[in-house]
Order: sequence, then structure tokens, then C-alpha cells
Amino acid sequence: MLGSCTQDNTTDSAATTTEPGATAPSVHDMAGMDHTTMDHAAMGHGTASTSAASLQLAAMNKMMQQMHATKLTGNADYDFARHMLEHHQGAVVMADIELRDGQDATMRRMAEKIKADQQQEIRELTAAAARLQSAPANYQPENPADPFTSKMKASMAGMMQNLPQPAADPDLSFNQLMTVHHQSAVDMAQAQLAHGRDAQLKKMAQQMITAQQQEIQEFKAWQAKNADRQ
Repeated sequence: MLGSCTQDNTTDSAATTTEPGATAPSVHDMAGMDHTTMDHAAMGHGTASTSAASLQLAAMNKMMQQMHATKLTGNADYDFARHMLEHHQGAVVMADIELRDGQDATMRRMAEKIKADQQQEIRELTAAAARLQSAPANYQPENPADPFTSKMKASMAGMMQNLPQPAADPDLSFNQLMTVHHQSAVDMAQAQLAHGRDAQLKKMAQQMITAQQQEIQEFKAWQAKNADRQ
């Protein structure tokens, strides 16, 4: 389970799709670290220049909470769909914050594209989760040595370990946090490709990998050209 990694100003637009009454089994120590070590004080709560950055990080934290609270069934396809749903919801919230506060044309364009793409995938993942709700177990979510469990744990741990230092500039904040967010999605999709069995979800996972790896490169190229931002 997560420690205290939420913030009081988490945006209300974050959708909650966790099943009512769901409890998290031991595999939801996936992030493998204490989230309370994140330097929330550095975000400068209450100041106009850092409010967007605070909300971006809060969206990431809420997303992680929802992922940890999602009940695992032991079916890799269903569990991937449910976790990726929460992951995508976080991206949509972050894109909305960028569209509200960001000024850079490239980052705003990417936010618009990410929001549209991930909303479409949310619809597809929701349908897949409904279709697979009664699918039989095919992996061991309680076993950290299980290949699928191990890869999913690594994707979530990597996201938290690689969070950048907070940036006051909303465009830079979106860029840096979304780069880490996208890499986590790529890692999860690779786990699905390796261990999932549903052909539709495997196809979607490959599409996610292709699209988000390209966007990661675009984010990094933009950041290289905007190194003076803080």
C-alpha cells in the first residue's frame, strides 16, 4: 500500500475507476519505496508560479494511489487493463492542467494529443476490462518472483524513483513528469506483450509502446532546447 503520497490540492477532475470495496493485496507494495520521501515542500504550495507543478505532481500521486487500490485478480490481461486505465486517467488530468496553465505551443499541442489518444484508449481498456472480468487466473500477484508481477512492480518503482526535481515552469513540469509517466506506461505495455494472452490487449500494448516512445523522444528534444527553463 502507499504511504502518504497525496497532496491536499489534488485536482478534482481525476477520475476514480477503482472497484468499490477493493482492497490491495501484498503485490501492491509494487512501488518498492516510501513515497513520503518526496519533497512536497519544495513545490511551493499556494504560490501562483508553482501551482501547476503542484497539481501535476498531485495528479501523479493520486494515480499511484488508485493503481495501488485496484484489486488484482491474477489474470494478467484484466489486471493490465485495470492498471492502465488508472495510469491513463492520470495522464488526462496532467494534460488538462497543462492546457489550463501552460504557454508553450509545442507542449500544449502534445497535451491535446495525449488527452485525445488516452481518452480513446480509456474507452477501449474499459471495454476490455468488462470483457475479461471473469477471466481465469494465469499469474501470481502475491509472488514477487512471478515474471508479470516483477515487471509491473519495476514499472511503478521506476516511475517514482525517476521523478524529477519540481519545476516552477508549468510547461517544463508537464514535460518532465509526462516523460517519466510515459516510460512507466511503456514498461507496463512491455510486460503485457511478454506475458498477456489477449490478442486485442497485446495489439493495444504495442501501439502504446510505439506512440509513447515517440512522444518521449519529442519531450526530450523539447527539454534539450529549453534547458534554461526552471
